[in-house]
Amino acid sequence: MGLRRLARRHVERIWGRRDLVGPFAPPAELAGRPIGEIWFEAPDETELLVKYLFTAERLSIQVHPDDEAARALGYKRGKDEAWYVIAADPGAAIGIGLVRELTREELRAAALDGSIERLLDWRPVAAGQIFSSPGGTVHAIGGGLSLIEIQQNLDLTYRLYDYGRPRELHLDEAVAVADLGPWSPPFEPREAEPGRVILAAGGAFVLERWMRDGALVAELPEGSLLVPLGAEAGSVWAAKGKVILDGPVDLLAAYPGGTVADLKLGA
Repeated sequence: MGLRRLARRHVERIWGRRDLVGPFAPPAELAGRPIGEIWFEAPDETELLVKYLFTAERLSIQVHPDDEAARALGYKRGKDEAWYVIAADPGAAIGIGLVRELTREELRAAALDGSIERLLDWRPVAAGQIFSSPGGTVHAIGGGLSLIEIQQNLDLTYRLYDYGRPRELHLDEAVAVADLGPWSPPFEPREAEPGRVILAAGGAFVLERWMRDGALVAELPEGSLLVPLGAEAGSVWAAKGKVILDGPVDLLAAYPGGTVADLKLGA
């Protein structure tokens, strides 16, 4: 019962940043390396995973399988994910969904000739925005962004296009699982009670933001994760059962299942 701070691991990526400081600074052996992700380690059986992402360049145009496609391949689950933007350079964008309906043959051809860059729906982003990307959504995170990513606990990415970088593509797998049309937000954020905003729901998990000037008490479902945005930013906590948080509180709370829990945050 209560809270457990998760260990973290810095991950080098070709598109990562070399200037991370403060709570995000890498260990000495990775100093000066392009750090793209910080993983907050949880057991393999955990439903959800949290990462911080820091981008200097665009990520590949990619897709993850949904539950049905992943289970057909022998995995426990697919990979729904959501991104909470914590910082964005001017002009930063996320590509999510396609600008028009394609056939699978057209998607493959666009990935091969590079026209998929123009067919991806690039949207300008700003700090505080939330993007929900269900499994099957073709997407790419642009450069100049710092994000918190909440996802189903599956490390499986199919790259469609990588701007000529010398990395493996997975055209057959990506084309087979990709949604072939435009994206629209699967959930509109709403306030459930004062200081509690539901950011994402209806898929594999619920994501909320909690903001209180004073202390907060909540009874959390098993598998919940808390991501502080104010004090203790840069940490992630596994939570289960009754938790008591000293104020002020500003954090993201994620828990498995698509149904909003009847938490009734107290003081």
